[in-house]
Amino acid sequence: MVQTSLVEWLRGQDDGFLAALLRARPDLAVPPPGDLTVLATRASIRASVQRACEDLGTVALTVLEALVLSGATRAPVDGTRADSGPRRWLGPDVDRRTFVEGLGPLRGRALVWGPDEALSAVPAAAEVVGPFPAGLGREATGPAATSELDALLAATTPEERSVLEVLAKGPPIGRSRNAGDGSGAVGALVSRGLLLLRDPDTVELPRQVALALRGDRPMGPLDLSRPDVPLRERDPSVVDGTGAGAALEFLRRVDLVLEFLATDGPGVLRSGGFGVRDLRRAAKEAGTDETTVALVLEILYAADLIAESESSTPEWLPTPTADIWGSAPEESRWAVLARTWLELPRLPGLVGRRDDADKPVTALSDGPRRPPAARDRRRILQALADLPAGTSVGSAPDLARILAWAAPRRGGRLRDELVGWTLAEATTIGVVALDALTTAGRVLLDPVTREARNPTAVAAALHAALPAPVEEILLQADLTAVAPGRLSADLAHELSVLAEVESAGGATVYRFTERSLRRALDTGRTAEDVKEVLAKRSRTPVPQTLTYLVDDVARRHGRLRGGAVACFLRSDDEVLLSEVLAKEGTAELGLRRIAPTVLVSSLPLAEVLDGLRAAGFSPAAEDAGGAVLDMAARGRRAESRRRGTGPRPGPAGADTTDRTDELVERLRAGDALAGVRDSVAGRREATGSTGNLASLQAAVREGRTVWIGFVDGHGVAGDRVLAPTSVGGGVVEGRDALDGELRRIQLHRITSIAPVER
Repeated sequence: MVQTSLVEWLRGQDDGFLAALLRARPDLAVPPPGDLTVLATRASIRASVQRACEDLGTVALTVLEALVLSGATRAPVDGTRADSGPRRWLGPDVDRRTFVEGLGPLRGRALVWGPDEALSAVPAAAEVVGPFPAGLGREATGPAATSELDALLAATTPEERSVLEVLAKGPPIGRSRNAGDGSGAVGALVSRGLLLLRDPDTVELPRQVALALRGDRPMGPLDLSRPDVPLRERDPSVVDGTGAGAALEFLRRVDLVLEFLATDGPGVLRSGGFGVRDLRRAAKEAGTDETTVALVLEILYAADLIAESESSTPEWLPTPTADIWGSAPEESRWAVLARTWLELPRLPGLVGRRDDADKPVTALSDGPRRPPAARDRRRILQALADLPAGTSVGSAPDLARILAWAAPRRGGRLRDELVGWTLAEATTIGVVALDALTTAGRVLLDPVTREARNPTAVAAALHAALPAPVEEILLQADLTAVAPGRLSADLAHELSVLAEVESAGGATVYRFTERSLRRALDTGRTAEDVKEVLAKRSRTPVPQTLTYLVDDVARRHGRLRGGAVACFLRSDDEVLLSEVLAKEGTAELGLRRIAPTVLVSSLPLAEVLDGLRAAGFSPAAEDAGGAVLDMAARGRRAESRRRGTGPRPGPAGADTTDRTDELVERLRAGDALAGVRDSVAGRREATGSTGNLASLQAAVREGRTVWIGFVDGHGVAGDRVLAPTSVGGGVVEGRDALDGELRRIQLHRITSIAPVER
């Protein structure tokens, strides 16, 4: 059967196949290939074939090895090739269905082409597979290649036979001190040609000997089935509910980390990154471990929610984007963080380990940077997505076995650890729960959702899993309130102002303190407002102890009044102002009396109020009209690293637009142009400007199509196939015969013209 070349085979495929090829092997499209000949050339380059093989599974790689052994990578002679048949090499352990299954990815990546009975493979496949496909050595030309091989094997001693059988399992290389002196079992085998001497201490088992020992299994025993690992099935709604709870807890940790950064502003290390001590402090403030805080920091930075301040001593601070993000609903906030994590080109799991220079890897430094991390993270989660909803793999090592089978050439030394890190991070974030992928996680992984870069669908999936918001709390006599579930947004906001979180979980406990109630009064609320909210929102009666505390704080609150302009303090109680001036610790505030009921200071109002509170007073700020002014610190901010109104997760400037259809059109047009170029090669006319004008005018009159060679403004040669519609003003205008677009070419740039036969 006549063998076709790769480019000829590609020309026979439809546009859908070519588009899928460019998606499976994106390196083939950079830069965009001019035609299918260029595409076929790139697809055969060793480096590109190596990358393509990294995504192949065990079945496909085994079939590729069989094709290499069968001679499919060797160029045919006179259009034919003596092919020993890849099916024969696979032996009885691989049936036709499995063989066809392995061929699919090979054909889809243009590593193999042609019909099953006359397959060809890119020559570089032999290099990628390696020098010992299926653990077989080189073919021998000595005694091992003769008909005496069976007799030679029959004459071996048990010790010699044992040596041969070990090498026959692969790899075929062995080392022995007496390999070259003819002594011992190895030396005897070398002397009889059953082993080849590569150097004085190294021997190689000839392919013929290994095949004779392997019998009807030339590639050895093959088990290409998916690893059998334990699976557990759970109710998908339970998985989603657990994941939703983890998502809310993760958001709470994120808010605490942002609050810590806004308040403390940890410094940026000289080498870049987040200090180990600061990481420990942040973990303490967030009530979690350092591993979780490192994950939070990496996500926040990638989402542009934190950045380095622009100062002589830069600090890690939230950005204005964090304020916009923080005002969104919980599910929308989570969707941004989850998508950012999925696309994160870094490995937060490396934080805390030591690098090659034996220095600790810190968060937000260059240490955790790994460009393939996002691809590997998606691949791990996709293995869970391939299982039915609610189904989980027994353990991380079990999942690692499945991934090793699905892509043996992927991962490297961190592969198994990466599986554990990814599952742990996904569980912390709420993408995975009870070792199964949540519905929100499945939507997050969906290619359509990912390409659209729109977190709305992900947010909707989480929203559906969240429990109905609770509109009531349970007030208790010990000045605490219990939230028996997820609070509605407005109630959660009220409690964040009125009380402090004492413990979080399925039922969050809030504690009312003098400080928290004073904070509420600082926002302009009155004691009656606070008591009204508590009475309206509590399922239980408001305890008398809480009412007393509210009234006591309100009675003392605001007796001192501070103004932002000139920083004054006023009070109707002259004795109170005298007490302020006499109080130890207030002298540093620079207060002086300008009237019996008014004090002023040159310090900022916020600083004066803080100093008075530290001295035991309860002042309140007021605006120009005398109303209470909320002076709560908003925290410092760093400039956003990106322009825009919200976080844009993923690498800055990343373009995920799918242009494969456009590339296929260009390939087809370029291929057609190459065909025209070849057909007119003998008819090109370089006639000068006058001759060019006459030829083009004739083409317009006769409605003919012409091939035009030209040089552009940069001196680069090009060509087009045009159906000229007009010639004049030093320009020819016509329709491009390949894509129908209207083109204009200046006459003085035309170098040659040739008629195109239609």
